Amino acid sequence: MGGWLAVLALAMFAFALAAFLLRLPKEGYALFGSVLLFGLAGYAWQGSPKQPGSPKAAMLEEPRSGEDMIEARKSLFDETRPKPDYLVTSDAFARRGQFDDAAGLLRRGLTENPNHLEGWLALAMALTAHADGFVTPAAEQAYARARAIDPENPASDFFLGFSFLQMGEVRKAREVWAGLLERSPADAPWRADLEARIAQLDRMIANAPMLQ
Repeated sequence: MGGWLAVLALAMFAFALAAFLLRLPKEGYALFGSVLLFGLAGYAWQGSPKQPGSPKAAMLEEPRSGEDMIEARKSLFDETRPKPDYLVTSDAFARRGQFDDAAGLLRRGLTENPNHLEGWLALAMALTAHADGFVTPAAEQAYARARAIDPENPASDFFLGFSFLQMGEVRKAREVWAGLLERSPADAPWRADLEARIAQLDRMIANAPMLQ
């Protein structure tokens, strides 16, 4: 219970900070509150605040740090296969929050390995992290390259949609995730989780006049 109270207190503090200290416009209260609720609901899906998380087959965990970003990406690939040196080194930079250095190494490595799916995905995520969660045109292009190499892999669109949501671009996030759902096979293990996330976005949009 204490863990949940801490999470709720943090959410209330964040809302008060945005509303009064940062002077969030009143018309933005509904959207900001919905985003907080979305985050709490996602937290509930991931597990208990007093227990360690367990492996989740349905969908990827949202990255919250350099370490999380790398582990979320790596979970999609065969860890027994050797990684190119540029990816290993760039991951070391990303773990320390040096996303610009990580992106530079990845760019150089991908020049010689243009079909390296994990490399393009790592570059897209590093560019987004370096921009404090903002999806730059370069990041979108890297996500697109990863998607083109393996259209059946959900990672590029999942992370792209999550990044749009962090930016407050709720409709863009829904559009990306809805497109991923349409392309996903009927028996894809992530479909149920993705459908639930889209349904939550639909509720957010319906309850936020500024998103209509």
